[in-house]
Amino acid sequence: MNNAVERLLWSIALPGFGQLLNKKYIKGLTFIILEFLINVQANFNSIIMYSFRGEINLAITEANYLWLMFYPCLYFFAMWDAFKDAGGGQSPYIFLPFVSCAYFVTVGLMLSGKIKLFGTIIGPVWMPMLFVIPGLTVGFLVRGLLLYFHSKT
Repeated sequence: MNNAVERLLWSIALPGFGQLLNKKYIKGLTFIILEFLINVQANFNSIIMYSFRGEINLAITEANYLWLMFYPCLYFFAMWDAFKDAGGGQSPYIFLPFVSCAYFVTVGLMLSGKIKLFGTIIGPVWMPMLFVIPGLTVGFLVRGLLLYFHSKT
């Protein structure tokens, strides 16, 4: 496994870990502090716990959406940054799936208390996770289109 993928996977575990491995200590600690701040203010650990136990209504009630909406952008930017600093991201427009996921997951979070899947609201953990799929799809599609049109000029 190359360094970029390793750093990406550590950033998925906790934003800032990939930066620490890349020896970007101030940046890494900043991401970790921001992650903890947003996590605590949004009640994210409680939301995760309730969601895993199937108590979606409690997760929705406990969520502080005004804070929680910061998390997807922080999360995907930290992943991209660790990946890029470790030598990944050399291909043109490879950042687009990360950016697109940040947008889609934020939208999924905003709609998580309203959208039903098979007649059930799945809440502020599972719905944003499902929105990663269209985020990646749109990001790679837009990247492919840009590469295609760029090659024609």
